[in-house]
Amino acid sequence: MSNIFVKDLGLIGYQDAWDFQKAMHAEVMKNKLSSNEKEPANYLLFCEHPHVYTLGKSGSESNLLINSIQLMAKDASFVKTDRGGDITYHGPGQIVGYPILDLESLDIGVKEYVHRIEETIIQTLKEYSIKSERLEGATGVWLDTNTKNVRKICAIGVKVSRAITMHGFAFNINTDLSYFNYINPCGFTDKSVTSLEKELGGKQDVEKVKTILKAKFAEVFGVKII
Repeated sequence: MSNIFVKDLGLIGYQDAWDFQKAMHAEVMKNKLSSNEKEPANYLLFCEHPHVYTLGKSGSESNLLINSIQLMAKDASFVKTDRGGDITYHGPGQIVGYPILDLESLDIGVKEYVHRIEETIIQTLKEYSIKSERLEGATGVWLDTNTKNVRKICAIGVKVSRAITMHGFAFNINTDLSYFNYINPCGFTDKSVTSLEKELGGKQDVEKVKTILKAKFAEVFGVKII
């Protein structure tokens, strides 16, 4: 069973977290190539970002609906990143998870990897008696997919380089959802977003959610959390 080392970076700027991911990616790659390393180290990073909109490499800037002056007024920044997917929002009250995993050591492919991240969130939401699911043609975790009120609670955007992952998921817990009004989330114009707080009608304990997430991640990926 592979070990996953969990690091909580707390509140950290998006670029600083991205730089940290790059360093961890390089470390995992170095360990993987080392003849003395029996098993590559794998990591799951948790963090929270100040208000920021990030655009994936295949996304369109037209999905950001405000200009630079309006961004400043909202105390938000805009970053073009190298993950997949379109535009999304990160901010306080949101759990951002960045798994830095050697998929070869786990014997899974990219499609299965994304599927397992989604399953981790789905299983976590079950602990709160919330039924969630996948939406055909879209990554992430959604509620009420067969209704007009379909809404996303967790966005996913990843990058895999030499079988090692970066970026990950953004799970809305106590997120200020008004910030999503200034983008077409993930490029969609006909779907909304939600949060655990909104669905349950009150502020949630973020640390409790992280504890559940870690346990579900271990179950779904068949790993041991360190």
